[in-house]
Amino acid sequence: MKIAVGFSGGVDSTMVALLLKQQGHDVVGITMSLWDPSFQIPLNGSKGCFGPEESKTLAVTQKTAEKLGIRHLIIPLAKQYKQSVIDYFRDEYKAGRTPNPCVKCNELMKFGFLLNSAKEMGIDFDYFATGHYARFSEEGHHLRTAVDQTKDQTYFLSRLKKEQLKKVLFPLGNWKKEDVKKLALDNGFEELFYKNESQDFIQCGDYSLLFNPEDIRPGSFVDKEGHVLGSHQGIIYYTIGQRKGLGIGGLKEPLFVTRLDPVKNEVVLGTHDELFSKHLIGTNLNRLALEDHVTEGQATVKIRHGHKAVPATFSIEPEEKLHVVFDTPQLSVTPGQTVTLYNNDIVLGSAVIDSGY
Repeated sequence: MKIAVGFSGGVDSTMVALLLKQQGHDVVGITMSLWDPSFQIPLNGSKGCFGPEESKTLAVTQKTAEKLGIRHLIIPLAKQYKQSVIDYFRDEYKAGRTPNPCVKCNELMKFGFLLNSAKEMGIDFDYFATGHYARFSEEGHHLRTAVDQTKDQTYFLSRLKKEQLKKVLFPLGNWKKEDVKKLALDNGFEELFYKNESQDFIQCGDYSLLFNPEDIRPGSFVDKEGHVLGSHQGIIYYTIGQRKGLGIGGLKEPLFVTRLDPVKNEVVLGTHDELFSKHLIGTNLNRLALEDHVTEGQATVKIRHGHKAVPATFSIEPEEKLHVVFDTPQLSVTPGQTVTLYNNDIVLGSAVIDSGY
């Protein structure tokens, strides 16, 4: 088969390309170029998907493709990335929500613009493969969690539509990460075996550089009754559950961010106990294994990556609004993040968190 591989040049995508090539497939690596130099992000050597070091990263990626002996194309998508991910990221923070750029990038960029642009450039392929740790059910219809639960990435894939998953391969779904790294070592890719893969959204820890100065307005920290507790530097710097960096001390017990109010430009603070929610409301439900006629049921639910899926009851209200009732209250239900529903290892669907209470 002709298979396009979403190719970052890291150990996962490189081993995917190697495995597919060893199986006799015609493999082409396709890589997104995302950097927009109009953003003032400093050159500081940090790793990230978006930043001024991209040209160096792409050069290394090209060399890795050459070492594999596969065709490789870099596809310019800076304009689409700004509109689909950067603008979304900024709009969500300004609205007092916490965005998830990795989820949005998968949904719109990697499984959207990248594939469409590749085809427009005349790249012919039957399937699209990535290095995500995920699987499909034996019938091939449903998205399943990976064998290596510590690396499972179905949370980040749960916003993809059924149509987007029809011609997709996840060759590493049955692999342990340690075995993938050993495969790299055994095949002469020592540099990937030892490479540190931790990577941020941007090549700099300061997200404020993505915003216009007028988007960042100082305001007040308040308690739930509205009493002013201090001053904040702008709501874009805060998220639900945050404790560090508040600059408020001398109180009987620590305070945490419990809510963001973009209308009043206020950051609401409360105690640790006030961070727990029994209920969650989500919007824009994406049904995967969840059939159209289903309006209620039981599931295990994840409210962020790294969160252990917990048992809950769900119901689906008009306009595909999702209502989740947890068996036990959960910490820091965060508007803007993704909530993903599972039935054992099958992804039922997902929604965007609107509120917790």
